[in-house]
Amino acid sequence: MPTGLPQTDAKNPRQHFDIYAILEGSQELYFGHEVQVNINLVEMVKLTKTSGESIEKCYLSPTKRKGVERRCLIWSPLKTGELLGDRQKCGIPETCADPKCPICSVYGGLIVGKKTLIGRVTHGGGVAVQELYPVQKQRAMHPSRLASPASGKDETPTPFKREYNQPGMLYPVSNHALSITDAEFAGVAYAFLDSLPRIGSGNPKGVAIAESNQQPLLVLDRYLTPKLKRPIISPSETDPIGAINKFLRLAKGQEDLDYIQQSHFERWIGNAALEKLQAYASQFVDTVLQA
Repeated sequence: MPTGLPQTDAKNPRQHFDIYAILEGSQELYFGHEVQVNINLVEMVKLTKTSGESIEKCYLSPTKRKGVERRCLIWSPLKTGELLGDRQKCGIPETCADPKCPICSVYGGLIVGKKTLIGRVTHGGGVAVQELYPVQKQRAMHPSRLASPASGKDETPTPFKREYNQPGMLYPVSNHALSITDAEFAGVAYAFLDSLPRIGSGNPKGVAIAESNQQPLLVLDRYLTPKLKRPIISPSETDPIGAINKFLRLAKGQEDLDYIQQSHFERWIGNAALEKLQAYASQFVDTVLQA
């Protein structure tokens, strides 16, 4: 079965791209999962360590991160005053599934019963490093009763409790793009960077790329042949310093460089990776949003 994707030429070759990062919550974060009686819960995962010990951790869901990134593209502004999603007639859940759409071409699309376009960007990770349980706080409590000026109807806010991931938690994450061009990856880079301050449900929201020695914990790979070790942190890791050291060791290997080039493989690390992602994001703005 053919992919339905347009053919490229030698000037626009398809390659694979990976983004690896450790994200840090700068404040308490609510990334909603489900609702119980009078309480909104964050998502948790249970796992068993190699020692046999069972632990439970907060979880930054990859599927929800992908949804935030797609929305960043849908709501990205064009120089005409339109939004990209409006111009493409592409939204959530009503995607356009057009192979030429800057959103659906990489994130996938679906028109129920008519057309399916498989996404080529997958998301991984998200299991917090620290074994910290979420905290509960009460919300929507007001010291007085309120009444609508129009109807006089009682509109006193109903108090409820909400769980929050604690500030400073680290979340190792990854994005993997399969067989896309540099131009297509430009949209992926834009969405990844633009989504960081918007991750979460309600307020407050937002995460940042964690840093070590004034370098962002960030890696970008572009390749045809997968080489070197992938800087993926085991979900059983509970020590933040150990997680950061392992990330850097896997990213750099034996060489203390911020750029590594081998046959059919390139890797940017730290500030070099951030600058490369920002260059791709600028390319997306210039060639799509401002075109």
